[in-house]
Amino acid sequence: MGDPRGFIKIKRKVSGYRPVEERVNDYSEVEITLSDDERRLQASRCMDCGVPFCHWACPISNIMSEWQDKLFRGDWAGAWALLEDTNPFPEFTGRVCPALCEASCVLGANDEPVTIRQNELAVIEKAFESGIVVPRPPRVRNGKKAAVIGAGPAGLSAAYYLNRFGFTVTVYEGDKKPGGYLRYGIPDFKLDKGFIDRRVALMEAEGVVFKTGVRVGNARYGFGTDNSGNIVDAAEFASSHDLVLLAIGAREPRDMNVPGRERSGIVQALDFLSLQNRAIAGETAENGSLRFPSAYGKRVLVIGGGDTGADCVGTANRQGAKQVTQIEVMPKPPEHRPESAPWPLWPTVLKTSSSHLEGCERLWSINTKAFEGNESCSAVKVCRVDWKIKDGKWNMTEIPSSEFTIAADIVLLAMGFTHVVQEGLVADLGLETDERGNIRTKGSFRTSNPRVWAAGDSRNGASLVVRAIADGRAAAEAMARSE
Repeated sequence: MGDPRGFIKIKRKVSGYRPVEERVNDYSEVEITLSDDERRLQASRCMDCGVPFCHWACPISNIMSEWQDKLFRGDWAGAWALLEDTNPFPEFTGRVCPALCEASCVLGANDEPVTIRQNELAVIEKAFESGIVVPRPPRVRNGKKAAVIGAGPAGLSAAYYLNRFGFTVTVYEGDKKPGGYLRYGIPDFKLDKGFIDRRVALMEAEGVVFKTGVRVGNARYGFGTDNSGNIVDAAEFASSHDLVLLAIGAREPRDMNVPGRERSGIVQALDFLSLQNRAIAGETAENGSLRFPSAYGKRVLVIGGGDTGADCVGTANRQGAKQVTQIEVMPKPPEHRPESAPWPLWPTVLKTSSSHLEGCERLWSINTKAFEGNESCSAVKVCRVDWKIKDGKWNMTEIPSSEFTIAADIVLLAMGFTHVVQEGLVADLGLETDERGNIRTKGSFRTSNPRVWAAGDSRNGASLVVRAIADGRAAAEAMARSE
């Protein structure tokens, strides 16, 4: 594959970021691009490894070795054809995927994997630039109507494939624009929303119909504002379509039950991020304005050490925060692959994002005890904790006399989500939920309502964009086989 000695001659080179002093003053994408020649050299590092574990690790089963060989040889169109065969939205995964494939790359055993994610992004953007990505509507329609509720990554993926299979597809979205978490969760500096608009326009040209501002039942799956829109009766809706797929995500946020939680200035992370994205897009709420706590000149505490927490750090820095601190209850991960996660498994290692490089104090093994202040929060009482394995499980104990306070005018809760929102649509359709609170599907994608299917986070719980895309595709295939 590629140059048989490429991985020996060529060192891994990542794209890198725009200068900090430049990027913190705008919301444009922070990652820069390499030249075509440099990108081809990076693709040449894909070795003839025999067993492509990258393919095994990828939720959408991209065949990396084959399309990277095409890229190395300068056959951009051929690389795109192979990539597009398994991945409907490389422009999304190429920007926001954590690259499970790279962790399983054979070269990853030495911490120098192929830059698969960035190579993927280069291929799809070159394909659009070259004009080879064009609408391809199905030649024949099967006369069946399919409705997809929710226009996030799972819903978009399912709609893409159902349309390819010949269904007449309508996507219903309660928010003002399609995209779900891609549009109203991920900051613009990681994913410019113009790329979502470009893909949606392409899908519309292929025959997919998008109806936004429409909620089926009273499902609460929009962020930040009251997206009341037009409300459609759920039972009537299900009976009027041949197939109905729910892809409404897992939007019930994890919260904290500690003293002082009722104080103002304590905000769920996705509400904070969503409202900033809406402001950039020029959107307004139902009352004609967008109201959210600006971090300008304030001390910001982010609780939660994952990607969403990092997004909050970057957004707070761009808003002009005086100070940003991020705490995580779990211990600090190792910088290199631990023995407990040998290659080709996914390793839990320390991740330093572009947002962290812009300014942030990070603390680990910190537990939140109380929010202090008068009506609004002014400080957070925390303590240090110790983690030990007992009976095969991690157990947390507080370290005596380790309490201290962190000054904070705004607290952003970035602790993830628990399950699908159960009131509204899920209850209206009488859907069973599993022990984790997500929609129960009976061995496939069928719910307890025989007319309704589910895909993505709504049935699996909060996960990665790439897994939602994979689940949407698998659901569409199962639905097509059922007809």
